[in-house]
Amino acid sequence: MPLHPEIAKVVANQPAPPEGPLDPVALRAAEEAHIAPPEERLPLHAVDEVTVHTASGGIPARIYTPAEADAYGLLVYFHGGAFFLGSLETHDHVARSLAKETGLKVISVGYRLAPEAAFPAGLDDCYAVVRWAAETGESLAWDGTTLAIAGDSSGGNFVAAVAAKAHDDGFHRITHQILYYPSLDLDFDVDRYASLRENAVGYGLETAGLRPFNAFYLDSGADPADPLVSPIKRADLTGLPPALIVTAACDPLRDEGEAYGRRLREAGVEATVSRYEGAGHGFVQHFSWIPEYHRVFAQTRDFLGRR
Repeated sequence: MPLHPEIAKVVANQPAPPEGPLDPVALRAAEEAHIAPPEERLPLHAVDEVTVHTASGGIPARIYTPAEADAYGLLVYFHGGAFFLGSLETHDHVARSLAKETGLKVISVGYRLAPEAAFPAGLDDCYAVVRWAAETGESLAWDGTTLAIAGDSSGGNFVAAVAAKAHDDGFHRITHQILYYPSLDLDFDVDRYASLRENAVGYGLETAGLRPFNAFYLDSGADPADPLVSPIKRADLTGLPPALIVTAACDPLRDEGEAYGRRLREAGVEATVSRYEGAGHGFVQHFSWIPEYHRVFAQTRDFLGRR
């Protein structure tokens, strides 16, 4: 499967990964260096910085209000980055596009990252913000209907894990879960899914890089056998919210996302799986400026509108 020509050009010019152990501080700095300046960002009615206070401390969050209205549905967004990269800034454009296209008020979560914060700190932060959004809905002008959760890559992992935690806790306010090319199985045996071999090399994210990039999370205490770490390992998926799972044809993680969608449907959960041809891992973050991939936000809007 060939990459989209615009993506292929970028992948061909990617620098070789640095030799030796990964340096999370340096990698974060390199990622932050590519953030668009504020004046070039998609304008919205309001973008507000808040701190969500929890028993574990304050969690930074950013609230995106698309237009002036009396009430809003809510979407809580978890950015990707292999559990150690990403921030409110690196995924600001994704949150803005979600707000603009869906009309929902989007709450982006600046959760704690590995390796500085051990498992399950980041997951707990994401869950805490979802609970906060429901419990303080009046201050957010929540209309009391839609409370969706969405995330890309490792953020998609957190979406599945938060949905499971909420179900087990008897918290049934989450109405939708949206997972963009999710990382759902942190057992990186290359024989588990055909896409790990088919898309192993040459598409941006490479299969050989999965283990070292996720090592910060796994070494912090995240056990790949734990369903909160590898949500596809959860035995019983019944009762979970309806799901939209977006996969990329040229992504090593493609097949685990699609397998999760099948398992949800087998458990009686409404699950839509949508594969984007010519796309590699990370396309929502990096290539949503390409028209055929920007439609992922319209697809998200349509999915949210079906309930």
